[in-house]
Amino acid sequence: MHQQVVCFGEVLWDVLPSGKQAGGAPFNVAVHLQQLGVRAHLISSIGPDDLGQELLAFVARKGLATDYLQRTAAYPTGVVHANVADAHNVRYEIVEPVAWDAIGPSAAAEALVARADMLVFGSLAARHATTRSTLYGLLEHARFRVFDVNLRPPHYSPEVVLHLLDQADLAKLNHHELAELMQWHGQAAEPSTAMPWLAQRYNLQAVCVTCGADGALLWADGELHRAAGVPVVVQDTIGSGDAFLAALLRGWLIQQAPAELLRFACAAGALVATHPGATPVISPADVQALLTTGTKAK
Repeated sequence: MHQQVVCFGEVLWDVLPSGKQAGGAPFNVAVHLQQLGVRAHLISSIGPDDLGQELLAFVARKGLATDYLQRTAAYPTGVVHANVADAHNVRYEIVEPVAWDAIGPSAAAEALVARADMLVFGSLAARHATTRSTLYGLLEHARFRVFDVNLRPPHYSPEVVLHLLDQADLAKLNHHELAELMQWHGQAAEPSTAMPWLAQRYNLQAVCVTCGADGALLWADGELHRAAGVPVVVQDTIGSGDAFLAALLRGWLIQQAPAELLRFACAAGALVATHPGATPVISPADVQALLTTGTKAK
């Protein structure tokens, strides 16, 4: 597989009661893409502090190049305080401003995006003007744009989210986010009508909606596909949605049938939920084993 995907946005430390873990949706997606056999790159920024150096080392250990990780002296490395009192609904306090709010433009990043098969981005990285402006610039060079909606109050505005949706070719969001987006438009949130409406309104090739333990829906090629959730014993759900998206994009790139890639993505998300943390080691064989036998590969 020679495809390349660029993930743009936040890389940070999730500070949990058990200690800190590297995270940020674009970073998590990049790690899981790499683990699933797709070459991934991360464009982000870290601070001049020890946390930044640790993050740099962690990114490298996960097999990702650090060439596009900018260093800024102006801000500290990103930190998020995670409250995992409810394993199924983790709450986050996202510190600002931090290094990934100051991702600047670069000719090297533009060239990377131009030759990649996909650019993955979210709404959180667009909360501050500097990174938002850089993202808008990169979108002009992207062949295929994947919008991971990822609404984190109070770090977004309808204006920016809808602009990013307008730029996207594929949008992934959860059922709560779908309801909020449809409310902005004065439309009903029932997925069977909302998803094709969004696809038509924003000229999207595909819309994917995750429903937690209940699986996911994918609108593609004029058809709505559903996949049931894969029942597992949940450790925590941090990174599950990111693993789901990575698996979905892998399937899209290798032109798997929509129903098949959706089932595989649901299994990848479920598998990550059986481990603590966002980026446990998984492989396509592990995902397939969970899908076919309902158990993890030995």
